[in-house]
Amino acid sequence: MITTRHHREGELPEGLSDLLIAVHADAYADQADDPFVQRFPWFVKHWIERPGFHCVVAYDDDGEEPVGFAYGAPLAEGKEWWRGHLEEEPADPSTFAVSEVMIRPRWRKQGISDLLHTELLASKPQALATLLVDTTHPRVQALYESWDYRKVGEQQPFEDAPVYAVMVRPI
Repeated sequence: MITTRHHREGELPEGLSDLLIAVHADAYADQADDPFVQRFPWFVKHWIERPGFHCVVAYDDDGEEPVGFAYGAPLAEGKEWWRGHLEEEPADPSTFAVSEVMIRPRWRKQGISDLLHTELLASKPQALATLLVDTTHPRVQALYESWDYRKVGEQQPFEDAPVYAVMVRPI
């Protein structure tokens, strides 16, 4: 049975960054030489320091081995970067940005990503959730579409980043 632990801004355990980086290294072991993949520790630091940061970590049956995580944070009012991709403004643009949903390879295809995503967004006061999906991963995009996300555009947030599908859904 998978267990989860929630970690929020102001109550982050020591070593959380290292745990996230280790899970990422396993998930992207086949791309370890990619400079963008190598920048993940910077992204962890950036997100952990954001107001409202929330992370859910899944653990194996004995509760010791991390098998995956999901994290994100609310976007500041007026900083909903995805709005430029819409033709109509939403009535309530408050947004929780899902930065990562990551599962270690041997634990994939067991519903853990859905569990983590659901727990991450549960009880969020924001009206919308947004995330980015590498456009070269259509199955991942289809998974998010099955969770009610819709693609509203594409963007490349950094010069060395892939092109991402910008996806939005109601919470």
